[in-house]
Amino acid sequence: MISNYLTTPIKTIFVSFYLLCINFISIDAYQDVYGNKLSSCSEPGMALTGYTRTGYCVDQDDDHGSHHICINLSSVSGGNFCDVTGQSDWCSSYMQCHPSSNGNDDYSGDDDSGTCQVQNWCVCQWAFASYIENAGGCDYIQDIQCDAINIQSVKAYTQNSSSEKYQAALSCLEKKCGFSSTSSTYRI
Repeated sequence: MISNYLTTPIKTIFVSFYLLCINFISIDAYQDVYGNKLSSCSEPGMALTGYTRTGYCVDQDDDHGSHHICINLSSVSGGNFCDVTGQSDWCSSYMQCHPSSNGNDDYSGDDDSGTCQVQNWCVCQWAFASYIENAGGCDYIQDIQCDAINIQSVKAYTQNSSSEKYQAALSCLEKKCGFSSTSSTYRI
């Protein structure tokens, strides 16, 4: 068997490479609100976001919150997401850095701890709808990054559009990102 001939460090590198390849293959299948390939929400120099901690607003079967909305928590426009939604102040915390584009551990974080401030963050699409409602409307929220918002949020809001809150969230995404959910791109 080949594994008997591989040393532990080589096995670790092989497994890491395999998992990285699987991750990139699956991320390519995700789309943004425009129907294009989903962009990363976090970038080097920011805390690594995403339910799967890949930088992308994607989920797994056990992500009941559907963390599909990329919001810029460092933007000064609008009310603070954590304050408005009544959550603890994780919005201004420091977490593991998004890796640099060259794959090295030179995280370019704010200090030598390997942590970076939370900036662009994948938030729960249901909490985002409450955020809009509690902030006083779409004009009173922090900036969002449209090319990193998962199309699944648009589909979920469309499915639940009989709710005034979810219709308002859908309308907000349409307004801020400049698309129409009546397009065939969003059909379920």
